[in-house]
Amino acid sequence: MLSVVMPVYNEKSTYREVMEQLLSKRIEGVDIEVCVVESNSKDGTREDVLAHQGHPRVRILLEDKPSGKGHAVRAGLGIARGDIILIQDADLEYDLDDYDKLIAPIRTGERSFVLGSRHLAGQKRWKIRHFDRAAHLSYVMNVGHRCFAFFLNMVFDQRLRDPFTMYKVFRRDCIYGLRFECNRFDFDHEIVGKLVRNGYSPVEIDVKYRSRSFDEGKKISIFRDPPTWIRACLKHRFSQLREWPVAAAPTVAVATSPEERNGI
Repeated sequence: MLSVVMPVYNEKSTYREVMEQLLSKRIEGVDIEVCVVESNSKDGTREDVLAHQGHPRVRILLEDKPSGKGHAVRAGLGIARGDIILIQDADLEYDLDDYDKLIAPIRTGERSFVLGSRHLAGQKRWKIRHFDRAAHLSYVMNVGHRCFAFFLNMVFDQRLRDPFTMYKVFRRDCIYGLRFECNRFDFDHEIVGKLVRNGYSPVEIDVKYRSRSFDEGKKISIFRDPPTWIRACLKHRFSQLREWPVAAAPTVAVATSPEERNGI
C-alpha cells in the first residue's frame, strides 16, 4: 500500500482537482490511500475535505488550528498505514503521473528513500521557481534554494540537487522510532537529515514542476522561514534521533491528542 500524506490549509482553488486526480490514480499492484490533514482552513476548504469523509481510500484528520505544514505532515504520518509513504501538497505544482517512477526503486528494493528533484540532472541553471510577474523574486528564491541546499549537503555530507522538494518518498519502516519536532517548512530539513542519519541516503529522480506564485497561494515566508532552516540543519545534525514507544511494534503510532502528535 502507498500512503499519500497530504497537509491541507486554505487550498480551496486546487484541493478538489488534486483529490480527483488522486482518487483516479492507479498503479498496478499498489493500493493507494490518501491521508488528509486539514488545519481548519479559513476559505472553506474544510467543507471540501469533509465531502470525502467515509470514502474507502481516504483517511481524514482535522486539526483545531493551523500549526504549520511540518506539524500537519507529522500528524499525517501518524495515521498512515501504507508500506510506502509519499508526501503530497494540496496544490497543482507537481505532476501525479510521476508517482510510478518515484516508488519504483522502493518496490524493487533498490532504494528505501527517494526525492523527486525539481532541478533536473544535467541542468547548469537553476530554474526551480519562475514567476512571470516577479522575475527578481524568482531569482532571489532560486539563489536562496541553492545556498540552503549547499548548506544542508555540507552539514549532512550529501550531494543533493533538491533536498527541499515536496516529493519525499520512503519505506514506512525507515521512520520507525524517529523523533520529529519541526512544525513549518523546516520539517523538510529535519526529515531529510534524520533519514540520512538513520542510514538512508536518498536517490533523486527528476519530476515535472510548475511553481505557483504567492498570489496563487504559496505560503513560504522569505523572511520568517530561512532562519529556521539553518537552525533545523544544525540542531538535527546532532539532536536525539529516536524516541522508542513503550511497547515496540513495527508501526508508526497513531497520535490521538495534540500532545502526542507533537512527539511523533
